[in-house]
Amino acid sequence: MAHRASLIAIVGPTAVGKTVLAVAMARRDGGEIVSADSRQVYRFMDIGTAKPTLAERVAVRHHLVDIRDPDEPFGLADYQELAMAAIGAIMARGRVPLLVGGTGQYLAALLEGWQIPRVAPQPDLRAALEREAAERGAAALHARLATVDPAAAAQIAPTNVRRVVRALEVYTVTGRPISAQQSREPPPFEVRTIWLSRPREELYARADARVEAMVAAGLVDEVASLLARGYGWDLPAMSSLGYIQFRPYIAGEASLAACVERLKFDTHNFIRRQAAWFRRLPNLELWTPERAEWRELVGEG
Repeated sequence: MAHRASLIAIVGPTAVGKTVLAVAMARRDGGEIVSADSRQVYRFMDIGTAKPTLAERVAVRHHLVDIRDPDEPFGLADYQELAMAAIGAIMARGRVPLLVGGTGQYLAALLEGWQIPRVAPQPDLRAALEREAAERGAAALHARLATVDPAAAAQIAPTNVRRVVRALEVYTVTGRPISAQQSREPPPFEVRTIWLSRPREELYARADARVEAMVAAGLVDEVASLLARGYGWDLPAMSSLGYIQFRPYIAGEASLAACVERLKFDTHNFIRRQAAWFRRLPNLELWTPERAEWRELVGEG
């Protein structure tokens, strides 16, 4: 299977070393990289999203990086459609597509073949539902979902207001439960999924070092420049990991050191949650730093 795979997915938690390995493998095998990162799609958000460097993007062609402004809507269905088109084009050129990233929902939607409802965002409806959650509580909004779509409610935590709002949005627009519109059809290619893993404490140390490097590289200035361009904290892009943590500092309500520590803490939490998505992906190979091929490709695990 590994030798006949037409798509290689390289997945793993934040700071595990996906990009370095993927670039090396793509150069060896004549491949191109399709990003599976929900934040790297946005322009002007380079440092906080740990985008591939210019040298890496020159060495290997990357897809689905810098394709939207931070205030442009970009959902799961958009990602799936564009990723499938990129993969098909890469294959048509006789090259090897490598799907690389750590956004579990993007990976699962593509590799499991989710059939996603094509319902455009409804800003007024979303705002009304979010107000309802703020005024009556997230549990009340979740209970409302349970009355119209109990299957979806059973799969969404009451605290996940964004997903509850989306499920209610789809139901309101289409008149059908989102759970009834989310069938799965395996993608038309064979997959080899490489799950990169390191010991938890090593991952935390690598993540902390990366946060420090991002700050040294100008992450705070990047956040300030986004705000200066008019991108507000209410945008999904700006509320993401690596950006929202600096809101108190920008507002003069907390020290930079405190915000950096908060980013490290939140990154650790994110790393813990990512594994739940990876273990469900098809045709998994778990790679640890002892893996010979990993060491041979990048010089170390």
